[in-house]
Amino acid sequence: DSAAEEAGLQVGDILIAVNGTDVTSMPHSEAADLARKGPDILTMVVGSDISRYPNTPRPTCRGYLHKRTQSAILKGWRKRWFVLKHNGYLHYYKHKKDEGKCRPLEVTKLEGAEIGVDTGLGKPFVFKCIPQSRNRIFYFCATSNQEMKRWLEAMDKAVHPVHQNHVWVDVTLHNTTLPPLAIKNPECLGLLHQLDRSKDIWIQHYCILKDGCLYYYATLRSTPAQGGLYLQGYIVSEQSLGSKRSVIELKPPSEEFKTFYLCAENVNENKRWITALKASINKWLPLHQAIQDFMNRPLEETRM
Repeated sequence: DSAAEEAGLQVGDILIAVNGTDVTSMPHSEAADLARKGPDILTMVVGSDISRYPNTPRPTCRGYLHKRTQSAILKGWRKRWFVLKHNGYLHYYKHKKDEGKCRPLEVTKLEGAEIGVDTGLGKPFVFKCIPQSRNRIFYFCATSNQEMKRWLEAMDKAVHPVHQNHVWVDVTLHNTTLPPLAIKNPECLGLLHQLDRSKDIWIQHYCILKDGCLYYYATLRSTPAQGGLYLQGYIVSEQSLGSKRSVIELKPPSEEFKTFYLCAENVNENKRWITALKASINKWLPLHQAIQDFMNRPLEETRM
């Protein structure tokens, strides 16, 4: 596994802040320059795509750890894939590929737990967790001191949760409560039909596009919004589908997420929406691109 993968970064993650500076409204070139001119250690705030953020937020930490077995018969350490959710619950699976496809082997609430480094087992990079119920002790072993610190910091936040959203999340959640024409400075608006693939029917919505989010309403006068599609990382293209020669395809950054199909009243309207959707999505800087820009900066720029 790569360092980025071990750290839990995923395809489709979106950069929100670089070294404490909000980059959500910056052009790509300015955000890349900010990363290049920063210190050797790059600090980033990361958001995610439609399927995880904000309604199902991206986990705060994920990666492989070795877990000490609890069996009285079999003693030892087993490598497991751990996922610490934003709600403060720690899930673990046998393999990384099981996440999202299989039920977790166990789920533990961390709020109120005791966590810390353990030196009593004679192994490096071992830390423990005692849930508030105090019915057992979990022992974990990381691959490095840095990895152990990453998990301890994430777990400490889950133990002492502070509920605070990024301003973009607050704004988008507020927008869902507004009538469609009350959303300020929309990038595109009008009627769109969305394909319900389970029933093979097209459902009409009145849609508003704003800052990478597509809000959809039953009618022009409906309140609140029926929902919203968070499109950061999605690829927009014109495709033919069935009897329709022109539909809008919204393809996710990885196959585990859903592809959406939309259709306006005519081909010209489809093209208008495609142009607006691409421009709205491209305001966001993909995380992998930000990392590549940082790693490719000249050596002299890393000197203090």
